[in-house]
Parts: sequence; C-alpha cells; structure tokens
Amino acid sequence: MDQLVSGEKYSPYRIFSAEKWAQFRADTPMTLTEDEVRRLRSLNDPVDLEEVRRIYLSMSRLLSAHVEASQLLFRQRQVFFDSDDMVKSPFIIGIAGSVAVGKSTTARVLKELLARWPSSPKVDLITTDGFLFPNEVLLRENMMERKGFPESYDIGAILRFLSSIKAGMPNVRAPLYSHLTYDILPGEFATIDRPDILIFEGINVLQTGDLPQDGAAVPVVSDFFDFSIYIDADEEMIHKWYVDRFMRLRETAFQNPESFFHRYAALAPDEALAIAEGLWANTNLINLRNNILPTRPRADLILRKGADHLTREVALRKL
Repeated sequence: MDQLVSGEKYSPYRIFSAEKWAQFRADTPMTLTEDEVRRLRSLNDPVDLEEVRRIYLSMSRLLSAHVEASQLLFRQRQVFFDSDDMVKSPFIIGIAGSVAVGKSTTARVLKELLARWPSSPKVDLITTDGFLFPNEVLLRENMMERKGFPESYDIGAILRFLSSIKAGMPNVRAPLYSHLTYDILPGEFATIDRPDILIFEGINVLQTGDLPQDGAAVPVVSDFFDFSIYIDADEEMIHKWYVDRFMRLRETAFQNPESFFHRYAALAPDEALAIAEGLWANTNLINLRNNILPTRPRADLILRKGADHLTREVALRKL
C-alpha cells in the first residue's frame, strides 16, 4: 500500500490481503441477502454478497469489539466518577475517501450489518452533503468549481451537529441534500435521536485545521470519531470510475428534466466525455490530491481497492 508498506517495521498499520482479512470474520453470521446488497450498492459498484463475506463481516466483528470496549469504558467512568446520571455517548464511525471510490456503498452496507448485531443497536447514517453551503452561497463566493473542497462546507454546522450527538442530545437535526437538484433542500432535515452508533460519511471528514498560535482548543470533525475508515484506490482507477459513472448517469438520472445535470443528457457521447474529463481534472482530481489523499494516514482502517472496484488489501492501525 505504497508509503504505508515502505518501512513496514515502523508503520503504524498492519497490512492484510483480502484473503487473510476474510479469515478474521470467524463465526460472524451473514445477515444480508444478495438482493439487499444490490439495493445498498451505488451505481457501477460491483460489491456483492461474496465481497461482504470477504471484507465486511470481519469489519463488523472488529467494530463490535470497539463498541463493546467503548461501552465498558463508559461503565468504568461511571464508577470512577461515582455517578449514575452520565449520558452515554454514541459511537461515531467516520468514512472518508474520494468521489466515486465507494464510500456510500461501504457506509450503507456497514449500517445494515451493524444494526443486525444480536444486541440490535440503533444505527444511523449521515453524509456531509447536507452540510455543503447552498449553491446560492457558493456562486456568490465564486466557489462552485470547488464544491466538495473543505471550504465549501459549513464546518461550524458540522461541529455543532457532532458535538450535540456526542453529548447524547435528543432529536439532533442534520440538513438534507438533493443529488437531483445538486443543492441543499431548504427547510428539510434528518432527525437523529440518540443512536447507539452513527456513521458519518464524506470525502473530507478526516481534514485537520490550522493549529492556533495561542494553543486554544479548536476542534476538527474527526475529534468526534471513535473509529475512522478511508476507502482507497489508485488515482487512475478512481478517474476511470468517476468518468464511467458520469456516462452512466447521463443515460439515467440526468435524463430527468429536474436534474441539475439534465443539460448533459442530450450531448453527444464525445461531448459528454469531454465534460466528465474536465470535471475530473479541474475539480475532483485537485481535491483528491490536495485535500482528501493527505488525510489517509489519519484513518484507523484503510480499504485498498483494485481495478475491479473490490478490496485487495486492508490496513489496520496498530494499538
């Protein structure tokens, strides 16, 4: 896994092939069906029941151990503080990675697996899309071509949301986003009411901020995570997946007259391809190189995908 493997003796990660990783699922039961996996996966994502068996069941078992350890620590703190009125904080899992790399599929499959543990925990999923500034603001600030870059998000709103979740507050609202209109849905929210586990997915959720000169406490989004996952692949592969997805969307979702991208549906294939390549080169590639990829070493777990979009290697941070 490029620089993660070099000097592996000193690496903070242990690296496993997908085949070796699959062995760690032990007796974790398969609780999804093939039809459910097809429903959960994103466009052009080939994840199937075998991939869930190879990769996701071991992840589910690992996360179960982390959640149990967190709950044990909570009970120990109750004893330490001699307090029965402490509010248990939800376990928050952050999922990061480039566009088109498969974050949404990973988040949805994990959500379903975790919710089907024998303890039946309450599991919610929120994406950072709803925390983007509205297009009106991005246009006014000349940032539409930087949509998805760290500065295009309302970081204050994200921090307030995660802080409220961690504090165990009821009925915390997260703004909703429409991929059809490519904009925030005014006045529409998802309400998150004290889940046991929250999955928080977005391309830049592992971003850090500038350190203040005076040493003041300045939280970053990942400060609220109990576990973090980065979905990884070679740049050339992500490029291909992005363009292929754009061309498929041109034949499907873009056909809807209400779609923000409807104007691309009537283009000739070579014209649409040129648009897709331009969007990749001028926005998504720059974001990947400058903002997303540099956060990879901050993840607890890295899923490394091959050209077939399936996981080839897993890197797990050492304890």
